[in-house]
Amino acid sequence: MGALIDDLLAFSRLGRKVMQVSELDMTELAGTTFDSLNQQHGAPVEFHLGSLPPGRGDRVLIGQVWANLLSNALKFSSNREKPTIEVNAISDEKEHIYFVRDNGAGFDPRYQSKLFEVFQRLHDPSEFPGTGVGLALVQRIVARHGGRVWAESKPDAGATFYFTLPKEQIDGNI
Repeated sequence: MGALIDDLLAFSRLGRKVMQVSELDMTELAGTTFDSLNQQHGAPVEFHLGSLPPGRGDRVLIGQVWANLLSNALKFSSNREKPTIEVNAISDEKEHIYFVRDNGAGFDPRYQSKLFEVFQRLHDPSEFPGTGVGLALVQRIVARHGGRVWAESKPDAGATFYFTLPKEQIDGNI
């Protein structure tokens, strides 16, 4: 119950937090976030971290995006014989597209629209615990930074979660 309350408070405060925007070393941020989460996770995971382009944003908030996406990747691939997580990015003329890919449980794409809503869960809580707030938090943080978030998956075939950050500040302020 405490985790749910903490997540709801974080979600409600997000719109009021003044952002401290700076250039972010996304490779370092994703890597240290994974290392911290993996120490808590304890099971061996094959982790591939590409060279990510730097992004602009609030370090704490973007760190929370990485923490939620990587935590989910660890959780939903934990029942695999050889859990594998890949973090990488591609860029186009307007934005950087970062992604987290795992070989975990995946989800039915018919329910993709529900993924980023508060309290929406596509898996049984007894199999994969959680509050159902994490991806809604990710969506809200990314939107505040002028980006988008989406996912691709098939049941039992892993999932890829994407988020974008604009290459340039919007109206001088993200």
